[in-house]
Amino acid sequence: MSFDKKKNNTRGFRATSERSRISGKTYSGDRNTRKDHVKAEPRTRDYRQYEYHQKEFSDKPDHNEQSNEYILTGRNPIREALKNHHDLEKLLVQKGELSGSAREIVQKAKEQKIQIQVVEKSRLDAIAPNHQGLIAMASAYQYSTVDDILEDAASKGEAPFVIILDGITDPHNLGAVIRTAECTGVHGIIIPQHRSVGLSPSAVKSSAGAVEYVKVARVGNLARTIEDLQKKNIWFYAVTMNGTDYRKTSFDGGVGLVIGAEEDGISRLVAEKCDYAVSLPMKGKIESLNASVAAGIMMYRVMECRG
Repeated sequence: MSFDKKKNNTRGFRATSERSRISGKTYSGDRNTRKDHVKAEPRTRDYRQYEYHQKEFSDKPDHNEQSNEYILTGRNPIREALKNHHDLEKLLVQKGELSGSAREIVQKAKEQKIQIQVVEKSRLDAIAPNHQGLIAMASAYQYSTVDDILEDAASKGEAPFVIILDGITDPHNLGAVIRTAECTGVHGIIIPQHRSVGLSPSAVKSSAGAVEYVKVARVGNLARTIEDLQKKNIWFYAVTMNGTDYRKTSFDGGVGLVIGAEEDGISRLVAEKCDYAVSLPMKGKIESLNASVAAGIMMYRVMECRG
C-alpha cells in the first residue's frame, strides 16, 4: 500500500447490492444497515490488468530464484507440473523462436494464468544448467482457495477476517503479513496472480512458520473477488493516506483489509470496490510506512474491535 504523503491515493466506494450472510448466521455490522461510509475520488491511473503480458526482464536472477528445491528445469518436468496443475509462481522462457513443445508449454502456462518472463539465455544458465530454454519456479507452499478461507471462519463460528494485498512484491513483506495475521485471528490472505509476490521460499521463510496456519489464496481478479465477498456480508476497508482515522472506525462483522504497495498504492479498480477508506495518522518527517508494518497495526485494531 502507499503511505506516501505526496500521493493522492484512493478511498473506497460503497457497493449497493444486497449482501447475503455466511452460513445463515447474522453478524453485527450488516451491510444493509450501515450509513457511515466514506467516499473519496479514485486514482486516475489503472496500472493493473490481470491478464497475461509477455515481458523482457534483466539477465540478473532475483532473490527468489536461488533455491534449487523450487526450480523445475527442462520441458518434460514443466509439462507434467502444468498437466497436474501444480502451483507455479512463474515460467522463465529463453528469448527467441520457440519450438513446438516449448510453444505448447507456454500456451498451457498462459491458460493457467502463470506469470511468463522472456529472458536471455544467460539468465537461465545462471540459474540452472540443461534448462532446454525453460525454467519454472514452483511455489514453496500450497495455495488455498477463497472458499477454504470462508469455510475456516464458518467452522470457528466467526465473522470472516481477510487481508487483501494489492501489488505487494517484496517477499519479506508478504511473510511478515502472514506472521502477524496468524497472531491476530486472520482467516486468510488473498493475493493477485500477477504483479505480486507469491509463496516464494523467501516469503515462506519470513513467515516464521505462520504459513502453516494461515491460508493464502491467489486469484485472477481482486476487484471481482471483493464483489463476491461483499455478497457474503464482508465489509472492505481500503487503507490509504486520505481516509478516516482508523482509531475512529469500528471494525465489526465480516472484515476485509485492503493493503496496497508502498510505491503505487491500491489500484483504482480495487479501491472503487471498497466500502470504506481508513488511514494511519503520521506526524513525522518520514514519508511512508512499510506495508507490512501498517498492515500489522490495522490487524491489531481489528482484533481489538472483534474482542
